[in-house]
Amino acid sequence: MMFLEYSLIGIAAGGIYGLLALGFVFIFMASGVFNFATGQMMMLGAYFFLAFSKIPSLPWWAAFALAILGSIVVAIILEWVVIRRLIGQPVISAVMVTMGLGWMLQGAASLIWGQVPQQLPDVLPRAPIFIGEILVPGRSVWGFVIAIAVALASVVYFRYSRTGVALRATASDQITAYSMGINVPASIRLTWIMAAISTTFAGVIAGSINGVTPELSNVAISVIAVVLLGGVNSVGGVIIAGLMMGWLETISGVYLGGHWREVIPYLAVLLVLLVRPSGLFGSKLVERI
Repeated sequence: MMFLEYSLIGIAAGGIYGLLALGFVFIFMASGVFNFATGQMMMLGAYFFLAFSKIPSLPWWAAFALAILGSIVVAIILEWVVIRRLIGQPVISAVMVTMGLGWMLQGAASLIWGQVPQQLPDVLPRAPIFIGEILVPGRSVWGFVIAIAVALASVVYFRYSRTGVALRATASDQITAYSMGINVPASIRLTWIMAAISTTFAGVIAGSINGVTPELSNVAISVIAVVLLGGVNSVGGVIIAGLMMGWLETISGVYLGGHWREVIPYLAVLLVLLVRPSGLFGSKLVERI
């Protein structure tokens, strides 16, 4: 019974991982840039929500909408001013620049809001939920439901909408996409907007459960493993990988000790990559010369 209870808690945490991993995958597929500032974007979205929620008489849903808008504005600025100039550059350039952007955002958050943990408004119900005889924290369950709903909506939009077709064409071959009349820069900008939305959702959910500090961005360290496990070019794969990673972290922490919590998931990723370098659900990238 305890195993099932902790398994459900772990899978619920994995929903946040999957949602945040989409922020990595959307941007990478369209532009080839692996955005190491994704965790800081999540943290910033949570702080935006915290700031707007303190405006008197402003309902929480309006504060959340403004938080998403603020995150989108930051994402557009970063893409337009910095990231667009990295397309076609060596991979290490994008890695160093996005890591630097992440540190800048985290430093700015520390200066503005400080290091003291702060609580977000109660937007997720606290009451525990019983599944048979298994008790699961209410915030974890509702956070999981929202995370999966947003993630699945993103997948459907990416696969079936007309804009999603343009995004997939851009991800497949930018030159061919140009020749078909697709506005490639606009498509790449849209992936940053989608990443901003998904990371804001993830930040508010994670912040509602654990509180908000600048270190909230460290969650992205686990999400990098999720992306590698699911596949950097698989939108649906990273969602499944996120659930797997959340379960592995929780179960290994409970039964093997807290110090194994950070080891076992990465060991699993290493073993998978030895067999499938493109991840469980990723497709092999082929470069044409």
